[in-house]
Amino acid sequence: MAAVLAGLLVVPFALVACGDSDSSPAAVGEGSSSSESSIEDLSSCSVALSSSAKNSSSSEKSAQSLSSSSALSSAGSSDSGVCTNCDSYTAADPTLVENGGKGSVTTYGSITAKETSLGGACNYGQTNIQYYAAIHVNVSPGDDKGPWDGGMACGGCVHVKAKTPDGWKEVTVRITDRCPDANCGVDLGGAPASDIMGIQVGRYYGEWEFVSCEGVEGVWGDSTSIWVKEGASTYWSIIQVRNPKDAVRKIVFNEVDGDKTYPLEFVVGTENFWTVPKEVLQSEKSYSVVVTYRSGTDDEWILKGSDLAVPEANLYLYEHRKK
Repeated sequence: MAAVLAGLLVVPFALVACGDSDSSPAAVGEGSSSSESSIEDLSSCSVALSSSAKNSSSSEKSAQSLSSSSALSSAGSSDSGVCTNCDSYTAADPTLVENGGKGSVTTYGSITAKETSLGGACNYGQTNIQYYAAIHVNVSPGDDKGPWDGGMACGGCVHVKAKTPDGWKEVTVRITDRCPDANCGVDLGGAPASDIMGIQVGRYYGEWEFVSCEGVEGVWGDSTSIWVKEGASTYWSIIQVRNPKDAVRKIVFNEVDGDKTYPLEFVVGTENFWTVPKEVLQSEKSYSVVVTYRSGTDDEWILKGSDLAVPEANLYLYEHRKK
């Protein structure tokens, strides 16, 4: 008891509000009728204060929970694709992800005239393709680690979505060109750029995924064909697939009435072409020409070797398809 009383003397003027809200504060150590009464009051107040502290802690936790919930809700809202100053995305190196990437979505050409593709670095020449784009050559400037890959990306399609004031807007385009500029991601031609940007041209944040061109409107300029480059002869010829269903991964010539096989080599320097062996060019034999794509089933032509020695020959699949 002496220890308790000594403790009371240390805080002679401490006021403790206990009991109902109408009760007056009791001055501990002064004006108390007895030590026992003071001790009981202190005990009651201690419980009340402890309960109050717990309630305060609970309120803080609730506030933290609400704050956290609000933050998550805010982060989740970014999935809507709604943004402000959307055309002023800060330039940065594109990021590669599985089967695609993310970063800058820009445009070249006119968004009002909506010209068709001129073939770009894929060397397609004048086309009727309305939905087209250039893909980045680099990840960091000059590293050649982008999906362009010397032209192997040519002819493939990419599904692009970008953040706009109205949320995500999406379009699918065929790759007909390369974009070697620093911080380039996907550079859209006129028609697809208008679909995403309207008249507010600029640098937008976007994400993209490589897809098949099959069944996609606006990416077909003609029927699928093998085109022979100008200057071809029985001594030299390079070919490309125009309007493919996806990016070409390999081309193989197989003798129809023989056992020889000729995998073609991808040309280095003249982008998007494959070299035809001289032995094939100087032959009247028939060959099964199998084109393998990044996705989907192969296409197969039946051609004579000499067909590939004719400059600018355009050999349509529907005319030379294997029966």
